[in-house]
Amino acid sequence: MAGVTIKNVGSPDEVRAFAGHGRAHVVNVGGHPVIYGTFEPGWRWSEHLKPIANTDSCQATHLLYCISGRMAVRMDDGSEAELGPGDVAAIEPGHDAWVVGDEPCIAVDFGGYAQYAKA
Repeated sequence: MAGVTIKNVGSPDEVRAFAGHGRAHVVNVGGHPVIYGTFEPGWRWSEHLKPIANTDSCQATHLLYCISGRMAVRMDDGSEAELGPGDVAAIEPGHDAWVVGDEPCIAVDFGGYAQYAKA
């Protein structure tokens, strides 16, 4: 069908590991990367992705839809927020994030940051 591209996160174009605490399934749809992230309990950006990004805080822009679990976000200015199932969040560059609780956080990121968690 012309003009329609459908991909499934179960068959991603690429998988990126989060240092043993989850992974990102990346599908490229219509020239845009979409990341289906599974963030395991204990995952924290500043511990598991900072060494890959080589920045003091996450400099990606995210547009997330949280499917399950919970994630906290602390901006560089000290403000904090927490998202959970059904929440949609826009997160600007300059933040840390971590899984809250004992359940994996599963989220879809439509932010389009193609280099996220890429070594």
